[in-house]
Amino acid sequence: MNRYFLYLFFILVTSFASAQNSMQPGFELLENGNFEEAEYFFRTYLESNPKNKTAQLCYGRAVGLSGEPKKATLLFSKMLENFPKDFEVRINYNESYLWAKDYTTAKPLYKALVSDYPENFGAVLGYANTLSNLKEYEEALIWVEKALLLQPDSENAKVSRKYMRLGYANKFVNNQQYKKGEQLLKQIFNDFPEDKDALLNLANLYLITKEVSSAKGIYKRYATTPKDSITALNGLALAEHIGERDKEALKQATLAKSKVKKIENTPLVEQTYDRYVQALIWNQKFVKARRLIDSLSLENPNRNWILALKATLGLYTGDAKTSVNSYSQILANDKNSFDGNLGIANALFAADRIVPAYRAAFKTLEIYENQKDATGFIVKLNTIHTPTVEEHAAYTFDNGNNNAFFTNTTVDVPLSTKCRTTLSYLYRTTENTVTGNKANSHVLVAGLHYKLFPKVMFKSILGLNNSQFMDDAYTQPVLDIKLATQPFKMQNLEVGYQREVQNFNADLIEREIVLNNYSLNYNLGTNFNLGWYTQLIHTQQSDANSRNLLFTSLYYTLLKKPALKMGVNYQYITFAEQVPTIYFSPEKYQALEIFADVRGTISEKTSYMASTATGIQQVEADPNTTIFRAEANVQHRFSKRFITGIYGKYSNIASATAAGFEFTELGIKLKWLLTKKPLFYDKLTK
Repeated sequence: MNRYFLYLFFILVTSFASAQNSMQPGFELLENGNFEEAEYFFRTYLESNPKNKTAQLCYGRAVGLSGEPKKATLLFSKMLENFPKDFEVRINYNESYLWAKDYTTAKPLYKALVSDYPENFGAVLGYANTLSNLKEYEEALIWVEKALLLQPDSENAKVSRKYMRLGYANKFVNNQQYKKGEQLLKQIFNDFPEDKDALLNLANLYLITKEVSSAKGIYKRYATTPKDSITALNGLALAEHIGERDKEALKQATLAKSKVKKIENTPLVEQTYDRYVQALIWNQKFVKARRLIDSLSLENPNRNWILALKATLGLYTGDAKTSVNSYSQILANDKNSFDGNLGIANALFAADRIVPAYRAAFKTLEIYENQKDATGFIVKLNTIHTPTVEEHAAYTFDNGNNNAFFTNTTVDVPLSTKCRTTLSYLYRTTENTVTGNKANSHVLVAGLHYKLFPKVMFKSILGLNNSQFMDDAYTQPVLDIKLATQPFKMQNLEVGYQREVQNFNADLIEREIVLNNYSLNYNLGTNFNLGWYTQLIHTQQSDANSRNLLFTSLYYTLLKKPALKMGVNYQYITFAEQVPTIYFSPEKYQALEIFADVRGTISEKTSYMASTATGIQQVEADPNTTIFRAEANVQHRFSKRFITGIYGKYSNIASATAAGFEFTELGIKLKWLLTKKPLFYDKLTK
């Protein structure tokens, strides 16, 4: 806030100008900001009048304001030796530290000065501005009010108060005390109606709090000139994006781009093209965005705003490596760049480099204390890596007269960003109400997940399944091993082996059928909303039977918020041996269905999911039959560490038991975060 001291009128001029007419040209040079010329004028003047105090003061001011504040401090300190109690010498000496931005040294000097001259406007305002530069806004506002009591109509004091309120409001916003920040910003309008700085800061506050309608209203107030209307359109585009109306955001950005061609203002042109490319990216017009970025790069090589656009495009298109490189270049240009520091944190997270992502976020908070986005990013990482316990309980029933209840408790303990352990206990009891057959299973497993490399995870689960049927019981080992990778961007590949015991109903539990599943799952994403998922499973069973399963799904994302996805599923199953009296085991089974899946939020703490599918299925050469399945759940976060959800699902698609059956499941899921932060968090912060 050093700018405010340029508003202080040269006190010595009013005192001595009439008596020093020969120095009048120098005074005018100082007043008009021609400091280098003023320095030459007063240096020349002092050659013939070396003891003239006014000329010495003016020379010191000209030196300091022309870019040599330390030299000015030295000049004034020598004057203090001759004029130790002189007010004008003291206030200029104090102000020289403000020119040098040495506010810590200036503070006690001004404090002593206002103690000696409590009614002097210049001293009081100088002290207020010193406190403001030290970000001691509350005390600064007290002193600027004292200055205004001395000179109620002082424009300089009102300007200083405005910037103090801007700074204090920003401090409240950073501490997420938005109402206090809003109140301070609105107070600025009492002195400066429709002040541009206050309007922009107020609009930014509303964007942070996602009060989109209020932000749009402020931008419309801001648009009073051709230049300001472009700034407003850029702001409106961002507001529309935050309001999840990306098509409207692109309209506003396109309009701004057309208007800015008539304006000769390089910063505004850059801001406008920056927002326009962002809007293209938000609307997934990636080819057009990339071409424009490349064109802009030729004209503006190694500019931070161009690099930030490259990085943003990389994150949206799954190219995290390019994003990391671009943000690294930004930090090489400016190590304190907010976009660079928080941007690289997000890019490193996308690249599955968690520890460097943490450190980048910590670095951001060192520079931008309490910054909301950086704090939220760390909370997100902590939530992923905090020990949890999950409880899943459900009741199922089908038209084969089978009822079942199960409860599954899982404890997940991340030991580091690479390694996590799990312990899970499942209890399931099932009964056929017609035959009276009852059975239950106890499954206890321990797991280890270890990240071999970024985006390469090894998962292993080992345990025991104890099943009891009437008076008989048996225990079988269970095993689940998977290797999950992302071989290329926007692709996921998982291969695995699973040894499990069939426990769908009491009759199957009695037969002690062990399944050895060899699986391959592959998912391909694209930048144009189309996705393809495929699952292959070959199963060798302990009863000498075997099964092959193919499931493939082609889907398209119609909306991002709420996320609406529709597609087509195809399933093909074949068994080597047909044992229909024991379990569903056709030589050939096919199903084709269309589905829709929607996910969104009801409120900040409540989310939902609903999916439905319908189609046809064919068993062997039998006639086609209609299939239908549906699922819905609602999840609510009661606190930062406790989440609960309820769900229900229905299906009449053929299962392990038979074709033509109907199956329903109702359940609840609970999740607790056991600690406030990851177990390894303190090591990261050292």
